[in-house]
Parts: sequence; structure tokens; C-alpha cells
Amino acid sequence: MAETAVSASKGVIGALFEKLTKLVEDKCTNLVGMSKNIVFLKDELPTMSALLEKLEDADELDPVVKAWRNQVREMAYDIEDCIDDFVHHVGGGDVEAGFIDKVSHFLRTLRARLETAEHIKDLKIQLIEINERHKRYKFNLDGTPSSSFVAIDPRLPALYSEAANLVGIEGPREQVIKWLTDADQQIMVLPIVGFGGLGKTTLAKEVYQKIGQQFNTTEFVSVSQRPDVTRFLKGIQSKLPIRLSSEYCEVKDIIDNIRAYLQHRRYLFVVDDLWDAPTWNIIRSVFPENGMGCRIIVTTRSEDVARWVCCNHRRFIYRMEPLSDENSRWLFFNRIFGSEDGCPSQFREISAQILKKCSGLPLAIITIASLLANQPAPHKKEYWESIRNSIGTWGSGTNPTLEGMRQILHLSYKDLPRHLMTCFLYLGIYPEDFTIKKDDLIRQWLAEGFVYHFHGGSSDEVAKSYFNELINRSLIQPEETKYGEVVSCRVHDMMLDLILSRCAEDNFICVAYNLEELSGKHEFKVRRLLVDSRVGDSGDTKISRTTARRLLQLRSLQLFGVSLSLLSLSKYIRVLILHLGKTGTGGNERVDVTAIGQLFQLRYLKIVSLHHALVIELPTEIQGLQYLSTLEIDCTNENSLPSDIVHLSRLSHLIVPSGIGLPDGKIGSMKSLCTLQKFEILDIKSAISLGELTNLKDLELYSKQALSEREIDALVTSLGKLHKLISLRMSKFAECIWYDEDNRLGSLSNPPLNIERLHLGGWRLRRVPRWINGHLQNLCFLVLDVTEMSTDEVRLLGELPSLIELCLSVKRLAPCSASLVFGAGFPALECLEFFCGGDMSHLCFEAGVMPNLQKIILFYIDIEWSGTAPVGIEHLLNKRLRDIQLHPVTDTAVDAERISLAFTEAIRAHTSRGGAEPYLRFARIRRGSLIE
Repeated sequence: MAETAVSASKGVIGALFEKLTKLVEDKCTNLVGMSKNIVFLKDELPTMSALLEKLEDADELDPVVKAWRNQVREMAYDIEDCIDDFVHHVGGGDVEAGFIDKVSHFLRTLRARLETAEHIKDLKIQLIEINERHKRYKFNLDGTPSSSFVAIDPRLPALYSEAANLVGIEGPREQVIKWLTDADQQIMVLPIVGFGGLGKTTLAKEVYQKIGQQFNTTEFVSVSQRPDVTRFLKGIQSKLPIRLSSEYCEVKDIIDNIRAYLQHRRYLFVVDDLWDAPTWNIIRSVFPENGMGCRIIVTTRSEDVARWVCCNHRRFIYRMEPLSDENSRWLFFNRIFGSEDGCPSQFREISAQILKKCSGLPLAIITIASLLANQPAPHKKEYWESIRNSIGTWGSGTNPTLEGMRQILHLSYKDLPRHLMTCFLYLGIYPEDFTIKKDDLIRQWLAEGFVYHFHGGSSDEVAKSYFNELINRSLIQPEETKYGEVVSCRVHDMMLDLILSRCAEDNFICVAYNLEELSGKHEFKVRRLLVDSRVGDSGDTKISRTTARRLLQLRSLQLFGVSLSLLSLSKYIRVLILHLGKTGTGGNERVDVTAIGQLFQLRYLKIVSLHHALVIELPTEIQGLQYLSTLEIDCTNENSLPSDIVHLSRLSHLIVPSGIGLPDGKIGSMKSLCTLQKFEILDIKSAISLGELTNLKDLELYSKQALSEREIDALVTSLGKLHKLISLRMSKFAECIWYDEDNRLGSLSNPPLNIERLHLGGWRLRRVPRWINGHLQNLCFLVLDVTEMSTDEVRLLGELPSLIELCLSVKRLAPCSASLVFGAGFPALECLEFFCGGDMSHLCFEAGVMPNLQKIILFYIDIEWSGTAPVGIEHLLNKRLRDIQLHPVTDTAVDAERISLAFTEAIRAHTSRGGAEPYLRFARIRRGSLIE
């Protein structure tokens, strides 16, 4: 029911009503005097909920009204926690138990019942006082309800494609590139300066992607407003192939290591979102002057910082300007109507007025346009006029201000349906510049109770539609796209400012950078908390009594490197995310998380180690976590999960690293599992038990040793029972590959027809399974490692209608095959990775093949290649192909120049006929990097 969802402004009133209804039905509550008080609370809450909904629509609230709203919201949290405590201690008892057993259970729980009765009585008194206050001051609570659930916008893919055709980017991009390429061989730092929302990061990314191939080393790194410089430098170090004798280094050691690596390389770095000069002074020290034409691009909001970083090149400061009127119209109308010509005449004048108020700010224009485009009836002129009037008169259009941008962003927030408001605000639980995984986010929404349940759709699907809607409204930015869908996002820092201000208003999320900040900071109990102690000193790990009381009813907690003493303070936590270990510490660090076994309301648990030497002590028993739905452990040390994990009936997502053992042979009892990653096939017992998990959608398997024929047979039989699979990954462990020369997997009689991602890189097949064909309508990602292959099998793969990415390793051609022909097919393929153990010249591409190909990576053993380009390579050179990579996988370099020349000539012949010229790269990799 929609009424059960939790919201930021109303708290848990909706969810609480259902719990009170169930409690009224408990006959034992009459015996301790609870029923009357519970009925009173139950009857009062709907009225209060309706009043709070009206307040949500008000732009400004009287301080007295705001205080009343806050008290009602906090009261609802307290009532729910009281009921949850009661249910936990009393339980439902055994319905089929006899009279004596029921009496015995009642007597055992009598003390808890009496304590709860007294607590409920106190809460009733408080609620009466709140109601009396409302009547006494006669609040004006008029308002109108907001819109209901919004379905996924079918224009969503078009929104992503705009990145390749950014409006107004050509001129600035070419100017910055000209400055960077015209300068001498000395190191050059070029700042891009402008306030938030002008597109500094977008411009830097475009330049970075355009000229990156001219440099040996390229990196794009973000700083953030409160940087942990040590962590930032370690992040740069981790992205470079630098071998260290020890993981724990002083800042000077890190700087020396990076400088030594860059000393003889031409490098390009983008340092995004720099806020102050002292931070730059440290970052700048990692970049050596080597006379090789190295370049650094810095984006910043501060003119002073821009002047500081560019030193002697102050004439090369690029100052961002608002979009021209023409580009503003293009961006605005394309988002709403597809083109300016598609705009009805009656909207021309009002569009000009709205655009004038946006003052050429890309973030403001796309935000307002997304708001208008996502209305059920976007062509109502009255609505457009209301949007125009709501923006306010904050500028004339020539002097855009930060306050004006905030008004526009706030308007888009207020236009959200209530359920999306809450999901949007929850993004405040993540630090600035954090990459947020979609799967993590929607599972946390579900754990918190933010998702409305609709008939005919699963909760997961509804939550995904919420995520897509926030992307569609341009309130969050897509970060990474895989297989045609967004898998992670970021929050623009101005959006984050808006989120955190609203969170403070509704006591929804509290953010602190050390435990000391929590003391005396908030009027109410903290319900959701982010503590990010990576920045500077974490302060005293001891918590004052005042702070401890405010954390007693914490519901969501995300910690970065802080003491786990917080865990003993709240038993009501639903979502717990622990990033453990302090950066810069040395030796093995041991962290005790055994206290999580007492968190009886826990639904989502994720533990991430910030360094490899971290040792995590798990509880010996966790069967008390009966609500736990997601358990993810991301660490490298070897541990065993508690054996009673098999008793968690609601556990849907289990993600553990290699080496963490699962209960031997008992995994089959965990029927609720939908996600199981890094499950080790130990023996025939574990292979058989896997087939009992018929609800699995996402499965990743590996083995540390070669499997016997019986074990492979059992595993294939089990896979044939998993008809709901969406993703299957068969990983190899180190050099251990599962050899299936008898092609048992190819004989799978009941393949999962809805499979979308199939990664068989760790499973060596003799031939391509015949069931991988056009019947797999949804398959978009495929990795295969086969001993031999024929043209007929290539044709079957070409029939896959949704295949976007194909990684194919072939040891040799099938007998009696002179060549491997890729004929017309692969209609959706965008990326092809191909390894052929024989002469690459035996490959043949026919006209019409892979019409949407954007990237091709060819791996080869150079001593076996004649140096001739594949036949028909020109048929791949469509308008969308931008990147061709050639990778020898042996240590010798036989005729590398001749091989590269063969491709260069084919490309030049194509471009001479008017085709687009892709970028050709020739790079050496180590053997074995393909597929895995």
C-alpha cells in the first residue's frame, strides 16, 4: 500500500498506521491496558498525516507551524521505535500453541508488555499536548496535493545521447585545446573558472577526451570542498601502475613515487573542483617538470585560485561564460520538444521569459526543461506560466547569481512527487563527489521503506523507476553506463547543497566530519547520519552523553573510518554502511563488528575495507537479523560467514569476496536469494545445492580448482533450473579455468531465456553453445572463451538482437574452415573485443555487419600474424566507430609497425571516401588480460 511508505517530511506516520492496526488485533494488549491508548494513536495519525501533507506544499511556514510539524514527525518516529521494541521482545508467539503454552509465553513477556504500556501512555499524553497546541494557535494549513507516481520517461536514452552533442561546447573546447597545444614543451597549468552550474567539469571532460590520446598518461581526478589530501594522493597513486614495497606510506613517499613515475612520461591531468590554494600547493608537487609538454587542467569556482594555479600563464585562464541565446534555446527546446521547430507558437513568448530568468546557465536550463518535459500534460500554458512566476525576479538575465540557481533547483525539488522527494533527499547520506551505485541506492531505499508498492510490479522495479525518474529530471547525473543503462550516478555539488539544506529542515539526515561535531548541534534526535572522518582529524572517538542520547534512535548510518563505538548506541538501525580503516595507518588493523548481531531491525549491511590489511571480526551468530535483505562484504581478508546465515529468510542479496566461506552444502536452503556473488563451487554438494535457489537473478561463480566431470554435470544441471537468471558470471580464480572440452554447458536444455549478461570467461568451452542464439532476446553482454569456432557459430551470435558488447576469445578456427566470416548481423553491437590465436588475416567482415559499432579491440599473438589487416575491415568503419585498439599479447614485437600500417592504410582509404576517421591505438598488454 502507498500509505506504508516513509517520507522525509512526515517521517514514518504512514508505516506506523499499519503497525498500530496489527497491534490492536493483539488480544493480550487488553490485559495490560494498552488497547485504548493504541486505538487513540491509530485514530489520530491519519488526521495528522493529512495536515502534514498540506504543509509539504507550502513554500514558507510560520515558525509556530514549523515547530508543530517537527514535533509530530519526531513523535511518529518515537512511537514506531516503541512498537518495534515491543514486537521484538514479545513476538507473536506460536499461533498453534496450547492454552498452557500461550499463558507461559504471556507471563515470560509480561514485563516487556507492562513497560511498553507505560511508554505508550506517555506518548499518548505527548500527542494530546501537540494536538491541543494545534487547536490553540489555529494554524492555517491550506494546500493542494502533489502529483502521484511518474512512470519512466521513454525519452531517457535521448537524454544520455546529448553528451555527444553538447550545446555550445565546440568554441570553448577548441579554444582550450588551442591554448594547450600551442604552448611550448614546458609544463602548463590551465584553469577553467566559473561558478557552479556553468559547465566547467563538462568542458574539462570534453577537452580531456579529445586530446587524451596525445599523452602517455592521463587521469581525471576530483578534489571536493573538504579534501583529504592524503587520500586524494593515494587515489592518484592507485590509478598508476606503481609497485610499492608497502601499502603504508607517508605523504612525501606518495609524492616521490608519483613524481618518479611521471618523470619520463608526457602526462595530462584534470584536477576537478579545486577550492583553495594550500591544497593546490600539495597537489602541484606531484607533477614534475620534464620538458615533455605535460598539461594540467584545473576547474575551480574561485578567480583567486585560478590565478594562483596558473603561475606564469595568467593569460591562459579560461573563464566560463553563460550560453548564448541561440544555444540556450537549442538546449531548452530539444529537451522538451526534440527541436526548436517542435515548440508550439503559443509557448514561444513564455519560453523566452523562462530562458531569460535562466541567464544562460546550462544546469538551470536543463533542470527547468526537464521539469516541464516530465509533466503528464506538458503543453498546458497555465502550468508554464506558474513555473515562470515561481522562478522569481532574481536577475535581469545579464548577472546570474548563485541564489537564482538555488531558486531554480528548489523549484524542481518542489515539483517532485512526495515519494521522489524522499528518495532524492536520501542522497545526502553520501559524501560530496561520491560515485553512487544504482543497485546500492535502490536497496537502501527499499530497506528504509521509501518505495511505494504498486499492484503488478515488484518493489525492485518500482525503485529502479524512481532512479530513472531522478536521472530523467536531471536531478542526479549519470556517471557510468553499462549495457545501455545507467549503473551509477553522482550528485552535482549545488544539488547536494539543496539536499543538505532540506535534510536539516526536516531532520532527515545529519552530516558530520568528526564525532565532536555531533555535540550540541541538533535540537532533535539524529535519525540518519553520515560521519566522514577521512577529512582531517576524526577528533575524540568518545561520545558525550548528550550526543549518545541523540543517536539512540538512529535508522541509517554511513561511516568512513570512524570508531565503531557508535554501533552500541542504536538498535533501530535499518541501513548500515561501514567504510572501515583509517588511511595512512600501518600494519594489520583489526575491527570488531560483532555488535551488528544485536541490530534486530537491520535490513541493509555493507562493510567496505579502506585498506587491504584490515581484519574484520564478524559475529558468530546473525540469525537474529530476521529483516536483513542485503549483506555485502567488500574486503580481502579470509573470514567465514556465521553458519546460521542460512536461517535469514528475507536475505535477498548476498555479495561476498573470494575466500569468505559459505555454509558447506546448506546454501540451498536460502530460497529468498536473488543475488549471489562470488560463490565458490567446492564440491558436488555445493554444485547440487545451487539448483535449489530458483529465485536467483544475479549469480557469480568461481572455483579454486578444476572441477571433475561429475561436478561439472551437477553444476550444469543446477544452472538449468535457474530460469529467472538475468546475469551469470563464471569467473576464473587466479589461473584456474573450468575446462569443458565435452561441451556440457553447450547441452543445457533449459537456458534462462531472460538472461541479459552472460560472462563465461572462466569456462573454457570447446564450441559456442547452440542455445546462445536469437532466442535470447534480452542478452546485451556476452563473454565467451572457446577452443574453436566456425562461421556458422558467428552467424548465430549475429542473430542476438540486443547484444551491445561482445568479448570473444577463439584459440583456432574449426576444422575445414579457411576463415571466420562476420556476415550481416549484430544489429545493436557497440563494442567488440576479439582474440584469435591464429593469423588475424583469416578474419573477414562483410558489408552490413555491426552497423552501430563504436569500438573494436583486437588481441593477437604477433608471432602468428602475417601483418595483414582482416579482410573487409573497411566495412566496420561506420560513422559511429571512434576507437580501434590493437593489442599484442606476447612479449615479442614482431612487425608491430607493419601490422599497425596495414590498419592505418585501410582507415585512410575509408576516410578518403568521406568516412569518419576513428582513433587507432597500438598498445602492448600482458598475456591473460583479455576476458578477465
